[in-house]
Amino acid sequence: MIELSPLEKWSPNNKRLEINTIDAHTGGEPLRIIINGFPKLNGNSVLEKRNHLAQEFDHLRKTIMLEPRGHADMYGALIVEPENKGSDFGVIFMHNEGYSTGCGHAVIAISTVLVETGIINVIEPETEINMDVPSGTIKSYVKVKNNKVNSVRFLNVPSFVELLDASISIPGLGIINYDLAYGGAYYAIVKGEDVGLNSELSKMSEFVDIGMKIKNNIIQHIKIEHPITPEMNFLYGTIFTFDPIDNNNHSRNVCVFANGEVDRSPTGTGVSARAAIHYARNEIKIREMLTIESIIGSTFNVSVIEESKIGSLNAVIPEVVGSANIVGRNTFWVDPTDDIAQGFMLR
Repeated sequence: MIELSPLEKWSPNNKRLEINTIDAHTGGEPLRIIINGFPKLNGNSVLEKRNHLAQEFDHLRKTIMLEPRGHADMYGALIVEPENKGSDFGVIFMHNEGYSTGCGHAVIAISTVLVETGIINVIEPETEINMDVPSGTIKSYVKVKNNKVNSVRFLNVPSFVELLDASISIPGLGIINYDLAYGGAYYAIVKGEDVGLNSELSKMSEFVDIGMKIKNNIIQHIKIEHPITPEMNFLYGTIFTFDPIDNNNHSRNVCVFANGEVDRSPTGTGVSARAAIHYARNEIKIREMLTIESIIGSTFNVSVIEESKIGSLNAVIPEVVGSANIVGRNTFWVDPTDDIAQGFMLR
């Protein structure tokens, strides 16, 4: 038997870019946090830094999100300097298509990782973290016992309803009823049964095909205008809702976002958008909690903490609760002679 232990200390002898990450998941949805290997970004805000990354270094996003180092449903985060004096850090979110404005599952995972690794000064029983993200500033509260994170709750950005009971004619699907709401990103929310989907029996490819068809048709016909930040003016995904599998829960979410990614978690920004919808319909009250399942049965709790305003629009502040786990640490090398070093994506 050959001795493999020397591989623990091996490193390539030719000049390669090295990128280090720590990986986690929230309710099954992956998060790859970049530790080093990315350049320092210019800009005074998270959005400006994200624009610099997208314009000059987008090949690095592709390198660690796509195959062979990642996959079509990988999700990532880059920690950057905060833009507000009271914040601990800033975050740029990334995925298979580009960059997102907000991400609840990433907030939960980042909070867990930074507390359990000791990067954030731990205060038991609850540690507060303030992070600047493209959609605003997020406060997370990490429940800790003996330096082990039990759960994370976070107060999301003001969330609001754009359209209630809207409809659109889509070739091959007919007239589709949907709601359009914002919870850090814009989502079209559709009842899964209305388009022939079953959360247990339908194939992933069916969710992706129908979800992207709905998203692309709404993009073509509906103009989205965020009341404050023009960079938010795009439809991020389609959320299909279903009755819960577990009768103790409120409902089930299946979210198709970016370029056909399927969220394994219930989607933090998505449940925030749904909370805004239910509140607008007087279906929930302040601090009434909803437990929402994901496609794999993991859950987030969401409630409306208070009413708010964003521009001239009525909005709510959602609180989302979930948990995450650290799953590993990676060292990636990028060989300049590798023709597919920047990654590719197969479905």
